[in-house]
Amino acid sequence: MKGAFSGRRRWWMVLLLVLLITVFAIMQTKWVARWMYPLYYYDDIRAEASQYDLDPLLVAAVARVESSFAEDRVSKVGAVGLMQLMPDTARWIVQQPGAPRVSPDDLKNPKVSLAMGTWYLNYLIHRFQGNEVAAVAAYNAGPNRVQEWLQAGKWDGTLDGADRIPVGETRHFVQRVFFMFDRYKEIY
Repeated sequence: MKGAFSGRRRWWMVLLLVLLITVFAIMQTKWVARWMYPLYYYDDIRAEASQYDLDPLLVAAVARVESSFAEDRVSKVGAVGLMQLMPDTARWIVQQPGAPRVSPDDLKNPKVSLAMGTWYLNYLIHRFQGNEVAAVAAYNAGPNRVQEWLQAGKWDGTLDGADRIPVGETRHFVQRVFFMFDRYKEIY
């Protein structure tokens, strides 16, 4: 009796091991990765990003973290659309030279949100002399606030130093955006 139980137990252990190896192998496929980290609106994102020579995957990471690609999302503070722009920021954007000529009242339209959000991200990257990490922080906290942190030495503007960003929401936003950016670069 004991020998039969040991044989059955060994068979279940082998079956469990094979199952675990199979699950692990499936988890390593791009199909599963694309399911876990979907990328919606990619053609629109790529078109907008190409206008400013931005990496479309960075724009996609911002959209993913901001709204999970929900075009009609409105935050508790009133940020709207895929790129979660504040209406006041959108109204400011359309007054700037070279900004997209779209209606700031139409932020729930994915094309409008992507056009304005991508333009704004590009503006911030230039304002922070090419520092994408500082630009992403400014996208969340506002450029003047981030400039103050940098000038006061509260934060060094790097991803490695992101744990020193004084505002938790912005710190986590930066970390999540660059986590998604890295995942997207691996997958797409």
